[in-house]
Amino acid sequence: MFRHLARRQIAPLVFVLTSLSGGVARAQDAPANGPADPPAAAAVPRPTGLPKAIDWKFSFEAAWGSFGFRNAVFNDPRENARVDFGTHWFEGSVKPVLSATVDLPSSSQVYGTLSGVGERTYGSAPRIVGPDFSSFLPEDVAIGWRSGKAFESLGENALDFTVGRAPYKVGHGFLLWDGAAEGGTRGGYWSNARKAFGFAAIGRFKPGQHTVESFYLKKSDLPEHDTGTRLWGANYEYRIGADTTLGATYMKFRGTPDLVPERDQLDVYNARAYTAPIPAVKDLSLELEYAWERNHDALHSDAWTAQGAYQLSAAPWKPKVSYRYAFFQGDNPTTTRNEAFDPLLLGFSDWGTWWQGEIAGEYFVANSNLISHLVRAHVSPSDAVGGGVMVYKFLLDQPGTYAPGVTDRNLALEVDSYVDWKINKNFTASFVAAFANPQRAVEQASNRTKSFAYGMVYLAYSY
Repeated sequence: MFRHLARRQIAPLVFVLTSLSGGVARAQDAPANGPADPPAAAAVPRPTGLPKAIDWKFSFEAAWGSFGFRNAVFNDPRENARVDFGTHWFEGSVKPVLSATVDLPSSSQVYGTLSGVGERTYGSAPRIVGPDFSSFLPEDVAIGWRSGKAFESLGENALDFTVGRAPYKVGHGFLLWDGAAEGGTRGGYWSNARKAFGFAAIGRFKPGQHTVESFYLKKSDLPEHDTGTRLWGANYEYRIGADTTLGATYMKFRGTPDLVPERDQLDVYNARAYTAPIPAVKDLSLELEYAWERNHDALHSDAWTAQGAYQLSAAPWKPKVSYRYAFFQGDNPTTTRNEAFDPLLLGFSDWGTWWQGEIAGEYFVANSNLISHLVRAHVSPSDAVGGGVMVYKFLLDQPGTYAPGVTDRNLALEVDSYVDWKINKNFTASFVAAFANPQRAVEQASNRTKSFAYGMVYLAYSY
């Protein structure tokens, strides 16, 4: 019932509005028009004063956020409550990190990372976020070896192996990035401070422009909803200059059959391209990504996305305009097999990826049985400030499986505005104001006609 829980298909909004018994699930190049993770400033490792035989580094991250709804996405259990009541809650997190590197005589290195994450949710949070809870648990607990300059003909750090609790991502997080569930008894639904898999074994070979990776990953699920999700796979990427990356990935998933039958024994194939295709026009960029999910009759589904963007990099404020189309197949009620796309372990690389919409994508839709159109405008008035507006149009692929009686494909129209402000080298603030208008499909499912309004303030500290 919490964020990061993959589901066979999108839960009908009628259930979200009444009981919220369903949940929504909340990657390698960082986008050019925003930070890799807007809520947090990049951590700068600092010397620790520990013995000099080992290169020790320490960093510390903390964040606090305030979130509020008017015309909330859930029903007030109190009798005679107004229909348009609001809700407001807070989230906070801390993450201390200690890392170490040892130079070996062979010119290679052994390295390790140890970190923990504490999160707390409090206030009048909706049920999908979870009640007042706090926790402090291990995050990164990993050791690795990299070749350094031991094989100079192949390039520096051509070989790299990591084992333990560690993060791993593919591309821009369309399918695989976030290895830990949030909310519930852990707290921190939106904050998403945890990303490491419960166990990871990753091997990487990087000769020149090529990258070949193999991996085994086990998701760190909530104890109250452990799906047993684990996977192994292989990833290949080829870089063409500084502006183009082509990639292909295969993944084999396992899961608890009684909880996620569509995921157990699931084969996933992914192909992607991120490119600025015209050397003379670097401001034009394209992104294409396709995913196939195959598990006999348990799941046979596809998803794909295409994005085009153009930035006036020489103009004041460097305005950038982009359009993105995303398709995630829904279950066709006229067939015996299941076609509802499994969102898997998606991640957050920039506003709108891959939680689509600060209202819809965070609280009542998932990347399944969904078609989205996104128009975005972004500006950077200075190196410290960036912001923009995103307009989403959400539609259903298969209205008949969204909720009983639904025949219309129009789901919602959402407008999000955001500002990221790097106050100084340690503090970053993010501000969001969002509005969503439920359309005919929602009205047919739940008789909901009132629009949602949402605001967020998020402050991050990094040392």
